[in-house]
Amino acid sequence: MLFAISSIFFIYFWGKIAIKQDQASLKKKAAYAALDYIKIGHIIGLGSGSTVNHFIEALLSIKHKIEGIVAASLQTEKQLKQQGIPVLDLNTVDKLSLYIDGADEVNSELQLIKGEGGALTREKIIAAASQYFICIADESKFVNLLGQGSLPIEVIPMARSYIAREIIKLGGFPIYRDNFITDNGNVILDTQGWDFTDPIRLERLLNNIPGIV
Repeated sequence: MLFAISSIFFIYFWGKIAIKQDQASLKKKAAYAALDYIKIGHIIGLGSGSTVNHFIEALLSIKHKIEGIVAASLQTEKQLKQQGIPVLDLNTVDKLSLYIDGADEVNSELQLIKGEGGALTREKIIAAASQYFICIADESKFVNLLGQGSLPIEVIPMARSYIAREIIKLGGFPIYRDNFITDNGNVILDTQGWDFTDPIRLERLLNNIPGIV
């Protein structure tokens, strides 16, 4: 999933990453720093992934201040409920003040690739419904050019082969994510080989293919 929005704010921490423990420390610092943006009575959206797990841990200290959270994945929803944090349905919420999530890749234009964890569609919906998107990331997520890894695309199962052929026509290379079903009951194609010099144009091309969610 490609993502470009004017209301993204970044919280990131830099440091030489020698071992995985150091990277985990940077993720944790970014997650805890996001608490500064939460006000009393806020309803916030929350994504998924390892950095978000650190944020849930941090949230325990101020959970009494917020009205509730709209979760972008069933796994995040489960974790929140286990910690006694109210989980709300997006359809019952008039306004989301913040959406907080990590990213797989980030460039200098604040454009993102997300979806490695498979919750990309719900993440994008909740982010779009929120006033601001607070992206929490460590330095390993920053790239000069997007596309260093795969670009995940969620697709309707019956359209998988058709969409794969259309992706090849556009210059991409689709790889079916085997034994994986999204929370929406769909499948994912992890795509590679794209020209990322104009990510917004690429996003529009993909969004115009019927069957891509």
